[in-house]
Amino acid sequence: MIEDQKQPQDTSDNLEEIPELSDRPSDSNSVVQETPSPEESTTENNLPKEELQELHQQIATLTEQLEKQTKQGDNFKGQYIRMAADFENLQKRTIKEKEELEYQVKRKTINELLAVVDNFERARSQIKPSNDGEMAIHKAYQGVYKNFVDGLKKLGVSAMRPEGQPFDPNMHEAMFQEETSEYPEGTVIDQLVRGYMLGDRILRHAMVKVATAPEGVITSEEESSQEELASNQDN
Repeated sequence: MIEDQKQPQDTSDNLEEIPELSDRPSDSNSVVQETPSPEESTTENNLPKEELQELHQQIATLTEQLEKQTKQGDNFKGQYIRMAADFENLQKRTIKEKEELEYQVKRKTINELLAVVDNFERARSQIKPSNDGEMAIHKAYQGVYKNFVDGLKKLGVSAMRPEGQPFDPNMHEAMFQEETSEYPEGTVIDQLVRGYMLGDRILRHAMVKVATAPEGVITSEEESSQEELASNQDN
């Protein structure tokens, strides 16, 4: 007996309904995009309003501090310049006062020594050696005189030579006047006591004899005055 062959059963009732492709859940590689809220909306070049205001406030504060520090630096610079100028003036004044003090001390000391020089010069002009012994003594003290004068020169002392020069009241002291036609009026004829300079300053005035015009001789000043008077009368 041939067994009845089993017919395949319809399995359509047993299969679960396969969802459509569009209904399948996205796999793990799919990206879910969510719409951000307005408060969280930001990019690299667009900061939130609150942070932007805070940055502006910080910039304003730093700018104000920079201006303050710059102004303070300018004040310090001005103070430094004034202090440097004051120090330089003080230094110059100190040097000048020191030089003046040194000059006054040197002047006072050398003035005391000029009397010795005067005695040497008077002795040289008045003493006339008459024998070998006197000549030896004369040469000896003249050697001392020369060494003494050389020492004064090293200190900046120089002798005046006013003979034949016009009388200068700033440098000369007129002791006598002599009528003469050999020299123009007001010319120094002779130096009675030698004057000296210390550098470019007067150490001692020269005592001199000054020429005057003889009586009856019209001087150049009188002649000019007479010519001026005659010219005024003609006008």
